[in-house]
Amino acid sequence: MASSIFRTKSVEQPDAGLKRCLSAFDLTLLGIGAIIGTGIFVLTGIAAANQAGPAVVLSFIFAGIACAFAALAYAELASTVGGCGSAYGYSYVAFGEFFAWIIGWDLLLEYAISVAAVANGWSGYFNNALAAMGMGLPEVFTKAPALGGIINLPAVSIILILMGLLIVGVKQSAQLNMGMVFVKLLAIIIFIGVAVFNVHPENWHPFMPYGWFSTLPDGKTIGVLAGASLVFFAYVGFDAVSTAVEEAKNPQRDVPIGIIASLVFCTLIYIIVSGLLTGIVNYSQLGVSSPVAHALQLVGVNWASALVSTGVIAGLTTVMLVLYYGLTRIIFAMSRDGLLSSFFAEVNPKTQTPVRVIVICGLVMALIAGFFPLGELAELVNIGTLAAFVLVCFGVIILRIRRPHLPRPFKNPFSPLFPVLGMLSCGALMAFLPATTWLRFIVWLAMGLIVYFTYSIRHSKLAQ
Repeated sequence: MASSIFRTKSVEQPDAGLKRCLSAFDLTLLGIGAIIGTGIFVLTGIAAANQAGPAVVLSFIFAGIACAFAALAYAELASTVGGCGSAYGYSYVAFGEFFAWIIGWDLLLEYAISVAAVANGWSGYFNNALAAMGMGLPEVFTKAPALGGIINLPAVSIILILMGLLIVGVKQSAQLNMGMVFVKLLAIIIFIGVAVFNVHPENWHPFMPYGWFSTLPDGKTIGVLAGASLVFFAYVGFDAVSTAVEEAKNPQRDVPIGIIASLVFCTLIYIIVSGLLTGIVNYSQLGVSSPVAHALQLVGVNWASALVSTGVIAGLTTVMLVLYYGLTRIIFAMSRDGLLSSFFAEVNPKTQTPVRVIVICGLVMALIAGFFPLGELAELVNIGTLAAFVLVCFGVIILRIRRPHLPRPFKNPFSPLFPVLGMLSCGALMAFLPATTWLRFIVWLAMGLIVYFTYSIRHSKLAQ
């Protein structure tokens, strides 16, 4: 069975119609486009104000270390296993169809909710920019019904625009992503250049006001490790790089480079920015939706605040673009394997993109973003991602045992030590999430089991 699974997913698999056009540089920028966004522009302030204080720097370091172990596992499997990238494709090879379905179902929730949630954040920044020009939208068109509005129109609009872009082609999407990545990196450079001359060391005291970890009577978790579980959302993007394996020019070389380079670069940026952010203003003032721009306003540098806000809009756009892209490729792969309807496995001959999947995902996510406030679901996204990372690390160990002579252009160093550390660190971050998050996660997985045993197991191409 293991051999047949590997043949199904091997790098020798015939081309299914997707165009190979992405270089290692494209993939690295794809990862940066997804990683630098919500985490640095939103979650940094929230985690500092509510969970970690100035020690949010440590939260980013711990989350980055956990991701580094997972990234090394992804890089080895990406260089070894063909077919669809992502935790879904790797789990298929290492564990077989059932566990691959669980992870794939998990990733559908992670990516879809991530895009919709980021669209809500994008909407707030975009409407603030319109208001500054005297063209702000009425509140009823910028809020979900639960918040007193009718529909979050900007959130719906940006997802539909990205839908059109992804239909046109992945290379065009990558080119737009490249431009916006440079815009938001410029915004970060401006922040660093201004903040470094406005640091007040007294703002770093007390450095760790909430300790390492504790649970409040209302179930809320606080402390450095709880902060790490929250800011982990900031690192989700590198996972999306692996979904591009079928459109990479040289996947065995380019995908590992893209994964590792984007993660290392972004981790350094997060550490620098979070340290400076808590140094220029007191951490208690950062619990807002735009902490970087807000901090610059508090120190009186309004021109820099406006430029950073522009970078935020570009940054959140690239996050949505890359996560949306990753979602469509995972559904495409699951459909091609028979676990979802073959309706989703159709590639448009003109654009060489899975147009049906792109349109359906876009419409569903636009409805969610327009009618539901999704801010509290960041933790749900995190628990799903962490579960996927644990299985990817475990998959490296399993494949080393089952297929010791398999060609591995990139090898995870110190295996099985690093994969085991990846499993332990990601598992620990899961443990620091609230009980309600676990409950929601279990309910979603239960729904997935129902779908699998009523449809997928009967239509699976592997079973046939």
